[in-house]
Amino acid sequence: MTGHTPDPVAVLTARTIRFGDVEIDVDGQTILRAGAPVQVEPKVFAVALELLRQPGRLVTRDALLDAVWGHRHVTPGVLTRAIAQLRQALGDDPHQPRYIQTRHGIGYCFIGERIEAPPTTDALATSSADCGTGGTLDASALQVDAEHTAPARHWRPRAWGIIASAIALVVAAAAWWTTPDVPSTGQDAAASVAVLPFETAGEGDRDDVFAAGLSMELRDALAGVPGLQVAAASPVQDGPVADRTFGRSLGVARVLDGSVRRDTDRVRIHVRLVDPATGTIAWTRSYERPLAALFDLQAEIARDVAGRLLGSVPAVEMDALGHRLTPTANVAAFDAYLHGLRQLATVMDVEAAGRAEAGFERALALDAGFARAQAGLCRVELWRFDAHKQPAAFDTARTACLRAVRMDPGDGRVRLALGDLYRMAGDPDTAADHYRAAEHDPAWHGAALAGLAKLQFARGDVGGALATLQAASQAAPTDAALQAELGYHAYLAGQLEVAVATYRRVVALEPREADYWDTFGALLLAAGDHAGAQAALERGVAIEPSETALSNLGTLLYQDGDHAGAAARFRQALALSDTAHHQVWGNLGDALLADPATRPRAGDAFREAAIQAERYLRAQPDDPQTLAALGWYRANTGDASEARRLAARATLRARDAADIGEVALITADIHAALGELDQARARLAVARGAGIAPIRIATDDVLQRAGLVEPAHAPAQTSTRE
Repeated sequence: MTGHTPDPVAVLTARTIRFGDVEIDVDGQTILRAGAPVQVEPKVFAVALELLRQPGRLVTRDALLDAVWGHRHVTPGVLTRAIAQLRQALGDDPHQPRYIQTRHGIGYCFIGERIEAPPTTDALATSSADCGTGGTLDASALQVDAEHTAPARHWRPRAWGIIASAIALVVAAAAWWTTPDVPSTGQDAAASVAVLPFETAGEGDRDDVFAAGLSMELRDALAGVPGLQVAAASPVQDGPVADRTFGRSLGVARVLDGSVRRDTDRVRIHVRLVDPATGTIAWTRSYERPLAALFDLQAEIARDVAGRLLGSVPAVEMDALGHRLTPTANVAAFDAYLHGLRQLATVMDVEAAGRAEAGFERALALDAGFARAQAGLCRVELWRFDAHKQPAAFDTARTACLRAVRMDPGDGRVRLALGDLYRMAGDPDTAADHYRAAEHDPAWHGAALAGLAKLQFARGDVGGALATLQAASQAAPTDAALQAELGYHAYLAGQLEVAVATYRRVVALEPREADYWDTFGALLLAAGDHAGAQAALERGVAIEPSETALSNLGTLLYQDGDHAGAAARFRQALALSDTAHHQVWGNLGDALLADPATRPRAGDAFREAAIQAERYLRAQPDDPQTLAALGWYRANTGDASEARRLAARATLRARDAADIGEVALITADIHAALGELDQARARLAVARGAGIAPIRIATDDVLQRAGLVEPAHAPAQTSTRE
């Protein structure tokens, strides 16, 4: 440790914020409109503060999900509903917004003009794109909080897929408590195990928490044994844990499961090791002890399991196992601690944080030296600081963490919490000290490397950060959240093949996470693997439909020539949208136009798209792609002269390569639809020269009908990249 201390944490300098007829009391968490109080949920208020911290700047959907909900365990729909409630509270019209502007598929921006003393500071400002930039994020410009952002793009007519889900680089409380891993040491597959939550043989939620907590503690202890690779996961599908797919997906040779029964003064635990490749039980044993001997019993089970997996374990490691599994001498304190821990593993909100805090405080009341309970309080306060950016929360979090360090200086999870705390506060040197200290704990080695990678990204060292993330990935090969971070940043760095390969493992590790499937599908679509993209996107939609996944499916089906299927998916995407965005309406119009049976109905979709595009252009009058898109809508609603004027204006406004290519392709469609084939050919040549993917041109129905391209549909697998 170098003894660095953080600079004073920046605060919301205005405790009262006013705009229009709205007044917000930051400390009181109240909203007044026209002098009358307006009731909103705590999460809605937190969303408002995140937007108000950066007036005039784009805040991505994923940044909001990370800051307010922790992202990993919620779906984007919760943000959509919160934004709708916030607009209602502020009296804001989503179609003609005064305060909150939607950048569809990307994020939101506070656009009110009369903020007094805006609540924003450099130290706590989230990296974001200006609302007029289109929200494109450059990896080289990442700041400390830019890890929340997504590689999102505009929806464009027949555009390639949107990367639907940013992968949160902040290790959320649930992941921090539930997914440790250990460095690979070259051991064969026999030295690897996945630990499933134990089931309860008793009754009631309290016993469920107790059983799951015991398995969590056992897993953490085993993760600290050198040479033993440990994972925590759920089966790929319902049924026996020995399912062959489950074993292959995790790459482990054994699965440990068990059951727990707790009576008044005794505890019974049955455990077994299963070979998932064959379905055979490799080892099983039942234990029964007085409840007061619980910690000795846990240590005995851990030693037996480690011995079965490694053959022999040095005596010093056996002693260390016993130490890790005896965090307190008080069983009641341990029970209260497990209940606090359970809350940290849920979607964190004000209520969950309060319940977690109560559990840890109960544990400390029974054992004042219980370091892990103190570490739990540290993590609760860290969540409060991250969610609300209040200086008092920072001070409380730091105090709790430092107390935990004094109780147990070698606990890696405490060092990780301190690393996250100082990183969020803008003190990278102190954060790095704590991350390096956490590296020495084998159970948290990979997470510590991930923390160091975040600091490298914040400095703009993208190459170094990717190398560190790769090392973290190798250290924690069964940590899905960490693997997802690596895949996301590989994508940002242009390493599409690495991103696809990494995400293939992510969805194997976490097959029930819709956001992971959505992102995997978008990556496969960008790589040209239509069959794989469709399967992944449909898997994600089956778990939890999202507008981005449905729109990507529509794009894919359009390119494959299934125009009716594409139209159905675009309609589903519109049904999930908080505002009817012009590009989705335009995509629907394209799909209807391409099918002779539905062509007469395309005009209605294009007219709605034009209405929404005009509203958007009131706020962003020079956006070249929206100008071109509006020209396309006008070409399909009978206003040829306006379509030509908009096409020319968009062409003049397009300056960067992405805009030039997109505008050229859209204006080629405009001229083709109007029968101006020479102009269409010229614009098509510009689109090709600007790098528009050949598959998009080849599957463009408008260009096909004009005879400008040969009819073709996307093959199942190509090497084309956007």
